[in-house]
Amino acid sequence: MADPMSPDLPVTPNFDIARADALDGVPHGFFGSAGGAHQFGYGGPGEAEDVRHLRSAAADAILHGAPLQAPHQVHSPEVVTLGQLWPDAAEGRPVADAVVTARDDIALGIVTADCAPVLFADREAGVVGAAHAGWRGAVGDERGSVLDNTVAAMEALGARRARIVAVVGPTIAQTSYEVDAAFRDNFTVSDDRHFADAPMREGIARWHFDLPGYVSAKLHTLRLAVTTDISRDTYCDNAHYHSYRRAAQNGEPNYGRQISIIAVP
Repeated sequence: MADPMSPDLPVTPNFDIARADALDGVPHGFFGSAGGAHQFGYGGPGEAEDVRHLRSAAADAILHGAPLQAPHQVHSPEVVTLGQLWPDAAEGRPVADAVVTARDDIALGIVTADCAPVLFADREAGVVGAAHAGWRGAVGDERGSVLDNTVAAMEALGARRARIVAVVGPTIAQTSYEVDAAFRDNFTVSDDRHFADAPMREGIARWHFDLPGYVSAKLHTLRLAVTTDISRDTYCDNAHYHSYRRAAQNGEPNYGRQISIIAVP
């Protein structure tokens, strides 16, 4: 376990952390970019060792001395139930888009850059989860969605959905998320309320998609105790958050990631 006072670690950074009232009493935080100074993803800019140090310091800020356990994300519905710890390194982490645990000595993390980070907790059972919900993971496939699979994995550890709190963290807002017909074809008529007309471009119909609204609606169908959204737009709030879409539209060769972390209280 990394010691934050070890000489091989930098001085603890001045983190930009948003917290949710619904998770009061649960160690958690939605980490921002601190004006672009902090980049938490191994696929983003910067050296892997610097990213590892920053991620370790972020985990320590949530639960002192706790190692970070964050999967290698691929926009899947797969969930890892934490057993044996793995090193937080650029390579070799389990491939999944959510992780759950009942252990009280670790911190779970998910990185995002427009997709929805969702933190889950059943305080009474002492079970928490963290999920990366892009549209693919939220829609799901024959394996289910990353959201219902996370809740099911928590239940297998003793949680009850009637006690689970779920919080959607910083996500690209509807007005910033323009999509085309090929994208919309992934959804059903019942999802129409999550699409708003956008101006036609190059003769092609466009819509604005409400990803945080869609994720919240999916969470509501799971009948959890509380579902809420901290309502932070990653695209527009460039002072606090990285954004894949903003970077792409600005012609930037790479983009940063923020991290969301939770631990058992």
